[in-house]
Amino acid sequence: MKYGKIIGEGNTATVYEWEEGKVLKLFASGYPQSAVETEFQNTRMINDLSFAKAKAYEMISCEERMGIIYEKVDGESLLDWVLRTGDLQGCAEYMARLHKTILQNKVSDVLNYKDFLKYHLLNVPSSKRMDHGQICGILDKLKDGDTLCHGDLHPGNILLVSGQPVVIDFMNVCHGDLLYDVARTVFLVQYTPVPEAADDREMLLRFKKTLADLYLNEMNISRHMIEDYLSVITAARAGECPDEQPGEHSS
Repeated sequence: MKYGKIIGEGNTATVYEWEEGKVLKLFASGYPQSAVETEFQNTRMINDLSFAKAKAYEMISCEERMGIIYEKVDGESLLDWVLRTGDLQGCAEYMARLHKTILQNKVSDVLNYKDFLKYHLLNVPSSKRMDHGQICGILDKLKDGDTLCHGDLHPGNILLVSGQPVVIDFMNVCHGDLLYDVARTVFLVQYTPVPEAADDREMLLRFKKTLADLYLNEMNISRHMIEDYLSVITAARAGECPDEQPGEHSS
């Protein structure tokens, strides 16, 4: 089976050109088939919902690797755009505009966000498991809901197409309270780590914090409103990405 040139690479998959108007997202060798199936099912389930996204067509096996055929979306990633332009306010506006359209949708036949968090809390290594009972108590008290949560909305998963933001990557789709998804975005934008050896590390940390603040302002949501969600998301991240060093938190 032949595929075209590489148009994108990530930690778990490489994206290749495919037939006209389509791309192949080919997952790494050994990547769990169940995870690929989850992403495909999530994407198919939301294909017809009312927000801008890449549609999924079929799941295939290619050279003992699993892949998903997606609609090709020609555009610059919002991450590349903001790094090129430095326009944090514009980036926050794009993020919030897209996120508001996603959060208008209601679903029930996808994972509950609390189950997603509980699963990863159980996988936290014992050396990193702090205040587990307290965190689980906070999680139990958080709101339930049937709002569609993308679960991975950040500038790297948004493409700009003719000036309009389009979302990709549906591995972590779930349903719940909208504040969970807002908090998840804040975490991914602000608190994921910057390598110690990175050039201008302090500037990048300020950049991330400012973008998160501007995004929250555009969403009309305060940090106080999401603080309990952030506490649980941060604790669960140690189980979701055990090799990731925690980012710097600031008030």
